[in-house]
This record gives sequence, C-alpha cells and structure tokens, in this order.
Amino acid sequence: MTDMTISFLLIVMILLAFFATQLSSQDTVPRDQFNVILNNLREARADIRRLEAERDTAITERDAAREARDAAISERDAAIQERDRLRTENEDLLTKIRQLEALVDRLQRDLDAVTAERDDLLERLSRLQQINPLEAYLAQAIEQRREILIELRERLLEQFPELASIISIQQDTLRFQGEGLFATGSSQPDTARKRAIVEAMGLVLDEILACYSLSETQEDTSSCGNNSVLVEAVQIEGHTDSVGTDGTNFPLSAARAITTLQTMVRVAPSLSTRLNWSRQPVMSIAGYGPMRPIDTNETVAGRSANRRIDLRIIMYAPSNVEEVEEIRRRLDALRAAGGSE
Repeated sequence: MTDMTISFLLIVMILLAFFATQLSSQDTVPRDQFNVILNNLREARADIRRLEAERDTAITERDAAREARDAAISERDAAIQERDRLRTENEDLLTKIRQLEALVDRLQRDLDAVTAERDDLLERLSRLQQINPLEAYLAQAIEQRREILIELRERLLEQFPELASIISIQQDTLRFQGEGLFATGSSQPDTARKRAIVEAMGLVLDEILACYSLSETQEDTSSCGNNSVLVEAVQIEGHTDSVGTDGTNFPLSAARAITTLQTMVRVAPSLSTRLNWSRQPVMSIAGYGPMRPIDTNETVAGRSANRRIDLRIIMYAPSNVEEVEEIRRRLDALRAAGGSE
C-alpha cells in the first residue's frame, strides 16, 4: 500500500513538472495560486519522505517478519523432528514395555510353578518329619552296624598296628585279607601273634555285642546308652583262592571260620550266649571256598587277597512298628535289670 501511494505521488510530481515546462516566461499565475501549488508540492515531497520512511520501516518489519517466519518454520521443523523422534522413542518404549510385560508374565508363571513345587516339597518334608518308627529303626540299624565295625577295627589296631594294611571295612563286613591270620592251606593261626589277634577280636566283639543282643546272663550294660537296635547275626566267613579242588577248598574255608569262632569263644565264653530276636545264637559260620573272590586268581597277589576271613554283621529288621516297640522294651528291661530279663 505504501509503495502504491509513493508511486501515485511521483506521478503527481511528474505531472506538475510537465505542466511547469509548458508554461512560458510570459505565462503568469496569481501568487496565491502559485503559493498553493508550491505548498502542495512541499507537502507532496514531505509525504513522499514520510512514506519512504514508512516504506523502509515496513520493509524492515517485513524482513524481520520473514526472519521470524523462517525462524518459526525452523522451530516448527525442529519440533516436527523432535516429535518424530519422541514418537519413535515412544514406540520403542511401548515395544520394550510389552516385552517386559511378557517377561513379567513368564516370570510370574515360573514363580507360581516354583511356589507350587516349594509347597509340595514342604508338604513332603512335613510328612517326612513325621518319623515312621520302623524306618527310623532301620536307619539307626545301618548306622549302628557301621559304628560297630569302626569300633572293632580301631580297637584291634590299637593292639596290633600291623593290621592296618590287612583289615578293612567293606559295607557290612570287617575283612581280614591275605595271610593275615592263616598260612596257605592251613586252618590254624600259624603264630602266637595271629592267635592273639583272634582272641582280642573275640573279647572286643563280645563287649560290643552286649549292647546289641539279648542275653540270659546278668551283666553291666550301663555303657550302651540309648541303643535300641539288635544284631541278627555275626557271621564268620571263610574264603580260599581257586588253587586246589572244591573238595579241599570248601572244608578249608569252613575250618578257618570254625577255628576263628572257637578261638574267640574260648577267651570270651559269653559270645555263645548272645541271642538275636528269635532267641537264636548271634554267632554263626560259613565257608564259601573259592566262590566269592574279591580279586583275580591269576596272580599271586590276587590269590592272597582271596584267602581271607570276613566278619559280617547282619542287623535285625523288624516287620512292623509293634515289633520295634517290643525290641525297645526288651532292651530297656535288660538295662534296668543289669542284663537279665
């Protein structure tokens, strides 16, 4: 609008100048009219300067507006980019949230399964903690048998240290391996020292069995503690290597077992009075000949290992809870009476 006004005034000035050139020197106008025209010209020039200033101001404002517009456009573009970035981040976050929710659901299912398994185990444990007397007896019997074997071996080693490489515990058996007690082909201890070993074994075993068997004789059982299990049998087992025939090996193995038992009973007579739950003698013998080797018979060392005596301890296994209670009652009665019922 300002540019149009300036252009209009320029046109007016041009027309005035044109009319002025058309006047001749002889042409005259009244002064009043001249003054009016002059004043109009001055006002037009002033208006032109004013309008030019306004135009410059408008141009400046226009340029500033354009800069502001460009800045706003840049800010808008930056805002759009930021919006797009935030939208992308938001989508990524939503994806991660969904993944985490799925993970939480899976972990919750796992936790529920573990909790259920824990509850089941706790229930089982609770049932197990309700000890079955029969199961408790059998577990105690196994533990007591091992303690008997350990005590027997340790007390023998105290008197006869040389037996360290000869006697060993094998599950329910105390094993005398090789020619520790008998020479090849013999059923008798060939030295006084070996005979002393058998005698010491009889004395120690008799003392131990006082706590794990019934007896018709009165004796001090105060050292037995609260033991409430019984030995069914102590079996002395004789073994040979494969050299020779069955006709010689079986009698030889049985003879070794018999000699061992007789030697033990000679120094500890009460061994023969130790009774099991069925009122049968606890002590027994067996001869296996070469039937149960523990090593090869193809070497000297193997055959030596197979010629042995095993002292096997068999614990009594009750058939019901009532029998367990009766065993405990009888053993308590024996201790209370000093060994006799």
